Amino acid sequence: MSTLTQAQSGTEVTGRLLSVPLAVTFLAEFTSLTSFFLLLSVVPMLAAAAGAGSSGAGLVTGSLLLGTVVAEVVAAAAIRLFGCRMVLAAGVILLGAPALAMVAPEPAAVMVSISVVRGLGFGLCGVVTGALVARLLPPGRRGEGLGLLGIVSGVPAVIALPAGVWLAGHHLAAAAAAMAAAAGLLPLAVIRWLPGGREAPRAVRATREPATPASARLAGAGLRLPLVFAAATVAAGVLDSFLPLAREIPSNLCSAALLVQAITATLSRWQAGRHGDRYGHARLLIPALVTAAVGMAAMTALGSPVAIFAGMTLFGAGFGVIENATFALLIERLPEAKASALWNLAYDAGYGAGPAVFGLVCARTGYPAAFALAGALILAAVPVAVHERKGTTKPGH
Repeated sequence: MSTLTQAQSGTEVTGRLLSVPLAVTFLAEFTSLTSFFLLLSVVPMLAAAAGAGSSGAGLVTGSLLLGTVVAEVVAAAAIRLFGCRMVLAAGVILLGAPALAMVAPEPAAVMVSISVVRGLGFGLCGVVTGALVARLLPPGRRGEGLGLLGIVSGVPAVIALPAGVWLAGHHLAAAAAAMAAAAGLLPLAVIRWLPGGREAPRAVRATREPATPASARLAGAGLRLPLVFAAATVAAGVLDSFLPLAREIPSNLCSAALLVQAITATLSRWQAGRHGDRYGHARLLIPALVTAAVGMAAMTALGSPVAIFAGMTLFGAGFGVIENATFALLIERLPEAKASALWNLAYDAGYGAGPAVFGLVCARTGYPAAFALAGALILAAVPVAVHERKGTTKPGH
């Protein structure tokens, strides 16, 4: 039975939450995401302006996500071989340094190459910071700490993404590139305060003992949980990609709805961590999945502002809980680096695959049908969550 799922109802959790290494890890997460989001929309704009058109704009974003996914696949092995500190150093260099090349106008082919390299750096940074946070948090407050990580990672999306677009719209794309480079490289100044060892803590190494029926169940959960999370990230990618394209929704209403979703997801992720530490994280998955699916169903009423805001609020609330609960449960079952890699891979693969696959649906049926199908995909993950709760929660809890 894992540490967190043994928590008694109402039990007080103890242990010092913040430390210098954890603060440095949060800083690395914040600056790497700031670097990422500053140029996320700017580079496609530059590619289109360079004559590559919408296809070229999509190609640079696809290249960025491709590099990210490739890095997430190999990151756990790299951490095992070289340690968190060295892998993070490589990640921030790959993410930050190439951004300097964007200060001057570049051909679209160069932008694609730069995007691949920056994606590799971003993927490494995400896995390392997730693994470090898992390692540095006291077990009894791990969910709460992951909730704080959610706040740290949520702010750059709210601030840096629109800031980059604003700078590019005012002919200051070079300034955005310089800021992205500076933010990406900043962790190098404080990286010496991070642990650099390659070994996992004793409690995690114990999960590598010879297979038993119990350990086999835990390994199976390590595969099921990313699928649960991916179902939600597919829906998130569909919403973020297609809601701005729906003609029924004015642009200002769409922006406000997306902001509501981002804020709600961040706050619910934090609260889910605090609640999960006391009562267990597995029991949160089923209501979170249902809430997110109901939110997607509400989004089919595109002509109703009330339905749109209600849907985005519900989806954001469910998504934030799913984010935190799946990550916390993976950390209980797997070594930190592998858990972080699987979670980040589920996030980025689902977020990228959702628009690609459901774009074909939109072309034939329209956006409401795509939102409804994405909600149905979330509901399809409920039986997996039921199995997860039965396997990890004590009777009567």
